[in-house]
Order: sequence, then structure tokens, then C-alpha cells
Amino acid sequence: GRGVAMLALSQAGLPVHEYTPMQVKQAVAGYGRADKVQVQEMVRLLLHLEAVPQPDDAADAVAVAYCHLQSARLGALLAATKDRP
Repeated sequence: GRGVAMLALSQAGLPVHEYTPMQVKQAVAGYGRADKVQVQEMVRLLLHLEAVPQPDDAADAVAVAYCHLQSARLGALLAATKDRP
């Protein structure tokens, strides 16, 4: 299923980004070996939520989205500094 989804995105000309679990944990919890509960609690805190998103897959998806946001911000900052004299 994953391969089919990636192929469909690629054929549609959409960018595909992949992150390892360690990268997601590092971006969200600040520690690449954080456990699932730590990551879920950080998602709750970062988004100022009253409760951890449910089901667990929803919290995981939000964590991956947050990781991508952080990665995109870092990429934009690096690109901006690259253009400076």
C-alpha cells in the first residue's frame, strides 16, 4: 500500500518526504529515542490541546506533520543563509 501511495503522489507531481521514527521523535520530543507516550504528550503540549489526539495513529500523524514543518522551516532558513554574501 505504501508503495502505491508513493507512486501515485510521484505521478501526480507532488513532493514526497519521508522521515524515520527517530527523526520524528527528535523533532517533537527533542530526543530521538523518546517513547510513544512522551511523543504523544509533546504533541499535546506543542499544540496546546486538552488531551492527546486519539486514536494513537492520529497523534502519530500529527507528530510526522510537525516534523515536516520543522524540516521545512530549517530548509528555508538554510536556503536564505546560502544566498547571503
